[in-house]
Amino acid sequence: MRVYRPAILALFGSLAAFTVSVAFAQEQTQPSTDMPATTTFGRWTTIIDALDTGQDSHKTCAASTAFLDGSGNAGTLTLSISTGDALPPDAYPAIMITVANKELPTGKKIAATFGDPGVKVSATVYSNDAAGRPSWTVDNQAKTSLALLRAMRQVISLDVTFGKQTVASIPMDGFTKAYRNLGTSCGFPTKDVAP
Repeated sequence: MRVYRPAILALFGSLAAFTVSVAFAQEQTQPSTDMPATTTFGRWTTIIDALDTGQDSHKTCAASTAFLDGSGNAGTLTLSISTGDALPPDAYPAIMITVANKELPTGKKIAATFGDPGVKVSATVYSNDAAGRPSWTVDNQAKTSLALLRAMRQVISLDVTFGKQTVASIPMDGFTKAYRNLGTSCGFPTKDVAP
């Protein structure tokens, strides 16, 4: 499995800035042909970036939504996958939360819970730094990622907790259409998550 981590980390950083300025992007008439393609679905924005080096070509497909945590800190929840990675159903998009909250636990194996009162998914996250902002990535195990993506489709807002500390309640309006757009753009089936 090839993973284009520098490209994905750079994309995460640009997505964080991008989701904050979605309103401005909607005012554009036509993006430049060398710019990534963006589409908005409810509160989610997808960004599809094609890279062709002449020796290798692939697409990075990401979906992101912005939120505020309980303290008013801005954050993003981002899914990202590349056609150079293993694709569903063998592996699912990487799931990353970036939020400017230095009070959240850091480390390699942080217990996390995602869902709402009716749906709960337990996972492990690890902290890192994406483009100068604190971030946490879900340990990308296919079974856990599938359960989490299904929960994101089912809930109105995704309640996120790291350890015993609440991160945020993130609205999921538009998630299903955004996830289908990732599948269409990067060539993987989405029926197991978003029928």
